[in-house]
Amino acid sequence: MTERFAVLTGAGISTASGIPDFRGPQGLWTKDPAAQAMFDIDEYVASPKVRAAAWKHRLSAPAWTAEPNAGHRALAELERQGRLTALITQNIDGLHQKAGSVNVLELHGTVWFVDCLQCARRIPMADLLPRLDAGEEDPACEICGGILKSATVSFGQSLDQKILDAAVAATEACDTFLAIGTSLQVYPAAGLCAVALKAGKRLIIMNAEPTPYDEEADELLHTPIETTLPNLVQR
Repeated sequence: MTERFAVLTGAGISTASGIPDFRGPQGLWTKDPAAQAMFDIDEYVASPKVRAAAWKHRLSAPAWTAEPNAGHRALAELERQGRLTALITQNIDGLHQKAGSVNVLELHGTVWFVDCLQCARRIPMADLLPRLDAGEEDPACEICGGILKSATVSFGQSLDQKILDAAVAATEACDTFLAIGTSLQVYPAAGLCAVALKAGKRLIIMNAEPTPYDEEADELLHTPIETTLPNLVQR
């Protein structure tokens, strides 16, 4: 019988593609704690200064030119083999899809689109970047004048319940739950480990730093994801 995996990925899988994580030694928040304000919905809505900083950060984001690494490609291969119940990601960079993965559940949204917080209009990020290049620091919705924000889930915002429900169902349907490159400190994403354990699934954690679930894991892997994950898929 073929072993089936549910996979949860975090920022650590994309560091080898040049996208920094948040809490690691070279993480965005480690090096600049004040940057966390850009990811808090109340701070973002209340402060034009925070929004300007967020758009400046987005304009120079490495996601626009980053390419998938061997870790992303290994998971795409796992899906092609029919061995994934779902690829669940906390990442917003779109690299899983760029690597060829299809069944991707983006828990925290995507940086490739922009939402208006007033009229709920959604546009491609590519349509907004030229306005930033032209010098707009805090661009407003061209339809209603509302605040624009990348289509990502900030602290203080709720996850899409349908996506979360699908992630729980995929976890319950797998044989092994594989958590990759995530600190397992952000809920409800981290809670999928508890769902897996309660359902009697094997838990494998692949992360450079310790996580709250290490003691309950069946296997811990601290070696580089971009080399370890392809070997694990082959195994």
